[in-house]
Amino acid sequence: MTDSALKTATAFDAERVRADFPILHQEVNGHPLVYLDNAATTQKPRAVIQAIVDYYQQDNSNVHRGAHALAERATEKFEAARSKVAKFINAPEARQIIWTRGTTESINLVAASWGRANLGKGDRILVSAMEHHSNIVPWQMVAAEVGATVEAIPVDSTGTIDMQAFAAMLDDRVRMVACGHVSNAFGSINPVEDIVKLAHEHGALCLLDGAQAISHWPVDVQALDCDFYVFSAHKLFGPTGLGVLYGRLELLENMSPYQGGGEMIESVSFDGTTYNQLPYKFEAGTPDIASVIGLGAAVDYVQALDREGAAAHEDALLAYAQQRALDTPGLQLVGTAKNKTAVMSFLLEGAHPHDVGTLLDQQGVAVRTGNHCAQPIMDQFGIPGTVRASFSIYNTFADVDRLFEALAKVRQFL
Repeated sequence: MTDSALKTATAFDAERVRADFPILHQEVNGHPLVYLDNAATTQKPRAVIQAIVDYYQQDNSNVHRGAHALAERATEKFEAARSKVAKFINAPEARQIIWTRGTTESINLVAASWGRANLGKGDRILVSAMEHHSNIVPWQMVAAEVGATVEAIPVDSTGTIDMQAFAAMLDDRVRMVACGHVSNAFGSINPVEDIVKLAHEHGALCLLDGAQAISHWPVDVQALDCDFYVFSAHKLFGPTGLGVLYGRLELLENMSPYQGGGEMIESVSFDGTTYNQLPYKFEAGTPDIASVIGLGAAVDYVQALDREGAAAHEDALLAYAQQRALDTPGLQLVGTAKNKTAVMSFLLEGAHPHDVGTLLDQQGVAVRTGNHCAQPIMDQFGIPGTVRASFSIYNTFADVDRLFEALAKVRQFL
């Protein structure tokens, strides 16, 4: 870390931010909670919780169709959140923001709606070998239907995509490249700008899974030049059960609806149905209004932060944790890409990851264990999974110290 970055990180007041998150101020198993499972879900600031409570206490109504004050207020906040998200990721228009149930459903929507119409026998879909299952299985499902193939882009032993191998895989049969912006298993930051550029040079589209990137730094979908970008609200300090799909306007307009029902129609008769305009043709049924409003509040909260300072703080936490890991006998880091963010995966010699996680929990330290829904890359590495500590804006250097103090006791016990 440069002196300038260190100064920026030091200036970021994580303790002040921490005060905004009520859940962090509790004890677990008799110890103050140290929450290091942020790659699974981030915690929610008081402003997000209050926005959801306010909706249910003051504005609870369905959106778009009501002719009364509650419906108008709910609709205004619902659509304001869409505009906030569009601005947050620099989407050209708010109608390019589609609400889904999560990153997983966003990818399934694209695979089903775009894939069924545009993929055929002999076509190829490329995904990185360290993708989350939600960016593998939907493509396998549509590929099985249409006769396409899903192929893995090689990843080396550090958790870095082999860009030379990727370039060699590209030809005119590749129709889609689907890749995580950041690996959830290792924290590797993938060179997505280069991936998108190479995909486009060969006539392929590119979907980026931004679930692990969206909370760490500003995302600009126009600068990335991606065709689709997907993420989940709960990874951005917002509620669970809500996802975002951004797509290029011309692609979304030409895609068929993913589900049928209310809201996604313009008119219905037994002679035929015409579909609604964007974004509503992809939003069948009553949406998760409260969560959408909560995400709007989460975007407001994040936008009010010093984002450069927050990113520098997270980088400093990761650097400190990794150095402590290197100084710990019997601890092996897994995923050592040069370009990483906020995730430290590791193994403890002679211990199963699940046992380590259980013993850490007994000391109030929350981590994730297992294959992290990235089984193919774990199989490639020949391991059952890892212990994953992941950091966010409210974590502190004291949290890292608590992790390693707890690991020392785990080593003694095992």
